[in-house]
Amino acid sequence: SIYEMFGHECSLSTEEVIKVIGFKINKLIASICENNEVSEFSAKVELPLNFPGLYKVVADKAPYVSIEEIVRKVSIGPTRFGHPCFYSAKDIKLANFTIKHDEKITFNSVEEVHGTMAVNCVVVRNNQSHSFTLPLSQEGEFYECEDDQIYTLKEIAEWKIPKCRNRIVKLSNALHMWESSSPLPENFDGCLILMPVYEVQAVMKSQKDIVRILSDLDVEVKDVTDCYDISSFLQPLSLEDIFERTSKEFPMVAEIIEGPSGSQKPYNLLSTGKEIVIYKKYQAARVLASEMRSDSSKRHYLIPMSYKGKFKRRPREFPTAYDLEIAKSEKEHLHVVATKAFTSPHKEFFSVSVGDQFLVQQSQTSEVLYEGRKKLIDVLACEQILSDSYKKVLLPMYMEGGFVEVIHDKKQYYLSEICKEFRLPFNVKVSVRDLSIEKDVLAAAPGLQFEEEITDSYLLISSASSPVESWEIPVYRLNMLVHLLSKDVQTVVPPATRTTVEEVSEEEYCMLRRYENLTLRPPPRPPKKPT
Repeated sequence: SIYEMFGHECSLSTEEVIKVIGFKINKLIASICENNEVSEFSAKVELPLNFPGLYKVVADKAPYVSIEEIVRKVSIGPTRFGHPCFYSAKDIKLANFTIKHDEKITFNSVEEVHGTMAVNCVVVRNNQSHSFTLPLSQEGEFYECEDDQIYTLKEIAEWKIPKCRNRIVKLSNALHMWESSSPLPENFDGCLILMPVYEVQAVMKSQKDIVRILSDLDVEVKDVTDCYDISSFLQPLSLEDIFERTSKEFPMVAEIIEGPSGSQKPYNLLSTGKEIVIYKKYQAARVLASEMRSDSSKRHYLIPMSYKGKFKRRPREFPTAYDLEIAKSEKEHLHVVATKAFTSPHKEFFSVSVGDQFLVQQSQTSEVLYEGRKKLIDVLACEQILSDSYKKVLLPMYMEGGFVEVIHDKKQYYLSEICKEFRLPFNVKVSVRDLSIEKDVLAAAPGLQFEEEITDSYLLISSASSPVESWEIPVYRLNMLVHLLSKDVQTVVPPATRTTVEEVSEEEYCMLRRYENLTLRPPPRPPKKPT
């Protein structure tokens, strides 16, 4: 059988033995739906997995009849995507625990417990997590919980489409425009029914290339697993597969089967066929930073704590008095200039003019007379800076004005010092570039806003042939496949780690902000104007 795949003609000969290593969704067929049903007038459109946008998953209304069916059809894994949530239509009584009907059950992992396959689960009651296991044999009526997170199409294809089921999604954020004409209607913001088209991933005997075969290829095959020695086949592994290995298995030598795309170091060094040493896996801190630009072309970076450049402070902007309260610190008085006027409806509060300068003190409450009744209002105590004195004033927290910070601090800071001494977000400009980096992209930025500190998963690698330096590569943002070699690692201690500032795309930036923000408690809304 001869077929074409990605512009290359391939052939499968009669009696050729292939090892199937996985199934993967290759593309999605989408239909516009109304009331969770496909419209009879709706045309089907083909969507590639990199089609832009963020989507919400609509919970499947069809029940699952057992835990075994959920495990068989739904992706459960170690990443943040692989923790699906279900509820039972009836109470489930365990040995020392009862799961109430309609209670949200999070499925974390599948493992063997006392000789029986089971799912490790968690329910949260009164802010307390309760862990337990459910055997695959547990029967019942289980429904998907509503999911308030947002995903790319690629993430939905990899984690959120159950086997043998379609998936309804709702467009949440269109992100950037599609390069060619969009297959969806203009300004579309409705629901889509996604039908996956799969490809079979396979390897041939003694070959390193991965063969991808569309599932609709007309070819007959026979299962010979039980009567064939599969040791002659390679076992391709993703970076996620490597990261799931135990720490005792490191270091290891691997050959790259499929290298990542990109000209940025070290990705341009990770070419197909190259041998690398993978020394260890770990979690590492990064600061997520964005260029300070008024246009939409701002770039985003992940900066490691090992960055050796220095920064000078840049003024921050604050839209409300409440933002001043969040930004103030005990280290120094926050000095600001008003950029927008505010007329107070109460004589107890100060009316602000453009150009007024203040030193922010502390938050407190103040009593005002409102429509004949006394009310307590949250306020910010400040000192207005006059030509030769200071005047104590109160600004209501609900005040929508505008302030710009006045910087008196001329000190130069390392990244780690900023994270230790100041609260993010924080505005800076590179004053001394990192000389250990061949091209320090941060130095060219007109200004940077450090938005938040995040933690991510990394592998430490070096070239196997010339291990003069090592690199940290991100596990979940780098698509590459390797296979392990049975070679001894010459040097167990990794060479010096080269600092890498990673530029992330707009889509990756949205992903990072989205997941990190879910782990943080959102700040309370600014107090509203009394009504």
